[in-house]
Amino acid sequence: MGLADIAAGVEVTERQRDCGVAAVDDTDAPLAERLGPFAEALPCSAEAAATVVESYAAGNAVDDCGHAAGVPPVTAAKTLHLLGEQVSPLGPRGRDIVRDWLSGTLSRGDARTLADVGERTFALAAYVESHDPVPAARDAVEGALSTPDADPLAETHSDVDDLL
Repeated sequence: MGLADIAAGVEVTERQRDCGVAAVDDTDAPLAERLGPFAEALPCSAEAAATVVESYAAGNAVDDCGHAAGVPPVTAAKTLHLLGEQVSPLGPRGRDIVRDWLSGTLSRGDARTLADVGERTFALAAYVESHDPVPAARDAVEGALSTPDADPLAETHSDVDDLL
């Protein structure tokens, strides 16, 4: 096979078509319906979870999301955690302390004292550290939690520092 055979059918055009960025939404189902199969794994109904996600995606605080869905704020935080969002109320050191308590290295009282948090915050942090997100549920809300204003190709752009 020669170069002429390889290049057969290649055309040169004057303008290139701008196709934009491909966005794929493989379902037209409402968010509550997409969360339906995961209702057993969530701490609230699929409808309430959908309201929490939509409110959170709109930029509301977690407690406001809970109020909008008619569930306690801690339930909203648990729901968002199970859907893959980072909602831990503690920083890295506090999470290490909670993990030490969960492994039996520290007593609960010592762990709360070292983490310097209240009972509710500690309980939420313990939930986050002891429950893994549900990967398939994260896929179900993928489009709802992305921000449409963000440039999907931002990481591919060069910066001035890249040229130096």
